[in-house]
Amino acid sequence: MLRTRPDDVLPVAFVVPLQGPTGIYGPSCLACGELAIEQLNAGSGIAGRRVELVVVDGGRDPDLVADEVGRLVDTGAVEAVAGWHTSAVRQAITRRVGGRVVYAFGAMHEGGDSTPGVFMIGERPINQLLPAAHWMREELGVGRWAILGNDYVFPRVTGTTARLALQGTASEIVSETYVPLGTSDFAGVISELERQPVDGVIMLLMGQDAVHFNRQFARAGLTAALPRLSPAVEENTLLAAGADASEGLYAAAAYFDGMDTVESSTLARDYYARWGRWAPALNAVGESCYEAISFLARVGEVCGSLTVDAAASLPSGHFYSSPRGLMRLDGNLLDQDVYLAAADGLEFRVEQQIARAH
Repeated sequence: MLRTRPDDVLPVAFVVPLQGPTGIYGPSCLACGELAIEQLNAGSGIAGRRVELVVVDGGRDPDLVADEVGRLVDTGAVEAVAGWHTSAVRQAITRRVGGRVVYAFGAMHEGGDSTPGVFMIGERPINQLLPAAHWMREELGVGRWAILGNDYVFPRVTGTTARLALQGTASEIVSETYVPLGTSDFAGVISELERQPVDGVIMLLMGQDAVHFNRQFARAGLTAALPRLSPAVEENTLLAAGADASEGLYAAAAYFDGMDTVESSTLARDYYARWGRWAPALNAVGESCYEAISFLARVGEVCGSLTVDAAASLPSGHFYSSPRGLMRLDGNLLDQDVYLAAADGLEFRVEQQIARAH
């Protein structure tokens, strides 16, 4: 049965993790998503329509998530999809509803999805992990890397990309290890790292898995000896693992809480004014959700509506400003400024801008 809504309401499936290893990001996602629609609805919404978020738990099995999103699209209960979730969930959703609705995927990603209407908002290895590894080679002398990631599409494709891209350079991938989402015991992995001829660890672990690894890595006394680099560690992960586990931990992302750019400071001001000092952490994952919803608004503003056909007229090379600074559309991907930050206790300290929108 088709659902009926007022014509001036635009319902959006907001797919964010509320359970499982990535559920640690959920509160930040919800707070940033709610702030985004409140700001839009205080103006003209999206293409003149008031936005409503229909929250879908993206922390479940990918096929379950895709089935729920599919039912919402089938019945007309939603007209677009946005949020942060794993690439495994994205692939399942795309198989179910790809080409039927505009889909703003906010997470860092491995690229390579040309489905009509799908826009990949987040960072990708070419402007995130690879320049970060180059910085750590130049500044810290880290040349031999061990990769540790969760066993699904993003970590595996990113690991392969890094291995191929670093061939013939002063850096190399010595080993790759992938563990299931939900892994909590890393004793065997850490023992192997102690035996390998490596200078650092590229962490492609998500959420609570990264928390468990960082704690056990610190207890093994490896934080000073082996720097870690991650495109996924953010402020919630630091808080959960504790300050003792943050030594030698670096992250690459387009957004960190406490960045001093004009655009990022504006979002931080609005976020804490809305949610107060005890708000969920403002981080790259939550900001990605804000970013995805804001991108839908940009499509509506430029193209006049939020249909897949209308969105196809958004020109490659289109520039716009966001809390991340200047964003440039490259096909269905976005180029953006990316930063390398060092963990400093329970916060990040930005060390260097490592990529620019171009």
